Amino acid sequence: MHTQPDRNCGFTLIEASAVLAITTLLATAAAPGMQDLINARRLDNATTQLASDIHLTRTAALARNQAVRLSFVSRSGGSCYVIHTGSAGACDCSSEGPATCQGSAREIKTVALSDADRVRISANVGSVLFDPMHGTSTPTGTVRVIGVDGREVRHIINIMGRVRSCSPVPSVPGYRAC
Repeated sequence: MHTQPDRNCGFTLIEASAVLAITTLLATAAAPGMQDLINARRLDNATTQLASDIHLTRTAALARNQAVRLSFVSRSGGSCYVIHTGSAGACDCSSEGPATCQGSAREIKTVALSDADRVRISANVGSVLFDPMHGTSTPTGTVRVIGVDGREVRHIINIMGRVRSCSPVPSVPGYRAC
């Protein structure tokens, strides 16, 4: 027995337009929340990396039996930091590329954050020197990792070369209040 094909088995243009309108409306409503989540992850990633690199700097000084410095640079267009040997002004970094060092100074690691990363680093000191004998740091300092939404995490480096992290804004989960 042969039957006629059912011509009503597809979507009409009106049905497809309605589904598209509802999907667009839901995506538009979810976009701000998704952007907040992405910004929070960027802040957390930069914060974790900086804390790890502070520990790396202290460990490098002890392992090399040589003074190692962590220098911070903040400019329009971004910020960066460089782990290096040598004097405070011996190495310079930018958000566009690797660090440049002068004289006998040597770069160990450079981290650059451009404005596109939506996170910047600000420090109350130009650099922190880690002693190769005891792992102590001079001077002590506070390094702020700041997101575009104003949230920030502070890494406080004490005289023993240890780091304490906190946030002045209670909306940064995982960090105690400063």
